[in-house]
Amino acid sequence: MFDIAPTELLVVAIVALVVIGPKDLPKALRFVGNWVGKARRMAAHFRAGVDNMVREAELEELKKDWEEQNRRIMAEFPNADDMSPTMREANPGFPAESAGSGAGVDGATPPPPVTDGMVQAPADAPSRDAPKIEAPESGAPKSGGAGL
Repeated sequence: MFDIAPTELLVVAIVALVVIGPKDLPKALRFVGNWVGKARRMAAHFRAGVDNMVREAELEELKKDWEEQNRRIMAEFPNADDMSPTMREANPGFPAESAGSGAGVDGATPPPPVTDGMVQAPADAPSRDAPKIEAPESGAPKSGGAGL
């Protein structure tokens, strides 16, 4: 950026030593170092602000894309207003014509309904409170036990 050759830097150091003097040179270098640090912090703050603006612009672009895709889907499935709110929330692309028939898109069964953020299990599913059925024990000893 500044393109200073080593010989030029040496000349600047010698002139600074002669003009400022060996006694005050450390103070001057500390002063210059503080100003360089401040300049770097300001540059980092500016860069962070620019990065934040870029992120916000990207989010706005993604929001516009999402809204356009949402409009396209709503135009594709105009009867989606007939769906219940929970069904619409659980299946944003689910066509309303197949929602009432018991079959989903492509003839598959629809997903279980969602209430209060919880998915309800199908009626034929075993409950958590039901006793677990275990396989009969064989005559083989169990591995990893204490008492060896």
